[in-house]
Amino acid sequence: MASIACTPPSPAPGDVPGPRERARGALLGLAVGDALGAPAENLKPSEIRARWGRITGYVSERPCGTDDTEYALFSGLLLARHGSALTPAHVESAWHEWIADRAEGPFRGAGFSERGTLENLRRGLAAPISAQHRHAWSDGLAMRAAPFGVFAAGRPGEAARLVAIDGSVSHDGEGIYGGQAVAGGVAAAMAGATPAVVIASALAVVPEDSWTARSLRRAVTVAHRGERAVRSAVVVGGYPWTDLAPEAVALAFGAYAAADGDFRTAVLTAVNMGRDADTTAAVAGALAGATQGIAAIPADWAAAIGPARGRCLPSMAGHHVLDVAELLVPEEGGKWGAGLVLPGSLPTGIREVVRVTATRDAGDTAPALPPAPAGVGPATVRVAAPRETAGTGTAATAPQAVTARTAGNPGQRDGEGRA
Repeated sequence: MASIACTPPSPAPGDVPGPRERARGALLGLAVGDALGAPAENLKPSEIRARWGRITGYVSERPCGTDDTEYALFSGLLLARHGSALTPAHVESAWHEWIADRAEGPFRGAGFSERGTLENLRRGLAAPISAQHRHAWSDGLAMRAAPFGVFAAGRPGEAARLVAIDGSVSHDGEGIYGGQAVAGGVAAAMAGATPAVVIASALAVVPEDSWTARSLRRAVTVAHRGERAVRSAVVVGGYPWTDLAPEAVALAFGAYAAADGDFRTAVLTAVNMGRDADTTAAVAGALAGATQGIAAIPADWAAAIGPARGRCLPSMAGHHVLDVAELLVPEEGGKWGAGLVLPGSLPTGIREVVRVTATRDAGDTAPALPPAPAGVGPATVRVAAPRETAGTGTAATAPQAVTARTAGNPGQRDGEGRA
């Protein structure tokens, strides 16, 4: 398996997005793609055309994201807490504290891999045994992998290492590889890599002979021929489920390649191919958002994305992807720069608690982040140095509290949108 330890930024003329703009673009792009693709999930292109013609924007009155966005928030906040020191024990504890050990409540819309993981955790099984269920190959890790690429900007190998740790609780084999491909690609895009280098970086962090790598190569090879060619190259015909990681990840990268990294084209291509459209569009949106930055996301699309409602993960209600981007963005002086720090999302020693002002629904106050998992003490947060090896780094400085959603977002809104 090839290895890319560090992807240097690619020089480009003109107005090049900086790290914060790319981080915001990646995670807001994920949420936008998720909301755009949700109505088309599990549909064939012919069924999409029969209902809406070609989808060119939101087709629902109140666009809403799915478990893709809420699990990305979950993983992003977990990563912000532990950084490069993340371990399977941290991930397992967070699954228990924030999901498995809670009254299930409105836990709806999650994929089979999440259901299987929760059943195993509730039976007392620990990682990696908790990932031994019949859907460990799903795209459930790929859908939450983008935050790892944002955190490990320019270091696809480190992004792939960290996302595999996250996935060890819920996925195995191709399910892990799918997450690694997405994390590696986003990490390269965060450093300003061209779409070709982004794709090469994704392939470099997964086994060359894996199903994921073979599907991804087939998709990007025929991407110039359009959506039908990409689908024909990778879709497993006749299989009843659409969440196969090798298929979904390949469709997402195929859409990204067909669009040459353009945000609008990449996301709409993924949506109109159907299958697991919320996930494929979320991944394509994360890749393209990191490539072009938040300014590339149409303002009306961005404006529809508000704080998560917690329809799948109640513990994520009230949190916004742009705030998580602020926690993960690589900045001089520390990963967290001067970004907003959500209550409870960082170790006590460096936490600057601020009130979350976003609302879940009109009149509701957004709840604070759930407390740290029981038995997990404050971790040493580490700042990624160039070519940092696993577990090394410098302690981050305490950030100043600002409101992340009040600057730099072309789709600024008054909190009426929904994730």
